[in-house]
Amino acid sequence: MSDVALRTIKRLETFDGIPPSHTSTLAAIKSALERAGIEFIGSPDDRPGIRLKTIKPSEDKL
Repeated sequence: MSDVALRTIKRLETFDGIPPSHTSTLAAIKSALERAGIEFIGSPDDRPGIRLKTIKPSEDKL
């Protein structure tokens, strides 16, 4: 969904925190996750995390 190579994603998953990568690569992955219903909360330095967006019944058929 992000058009980032699987090999790159596997490499990035081995790092804790913000992985060393091109900004555009990280932005593409973040955008794909947000389209899938993931909301990023906090910041890398202050209580980072995610939460799943609630899908309203009328939105699940879009």
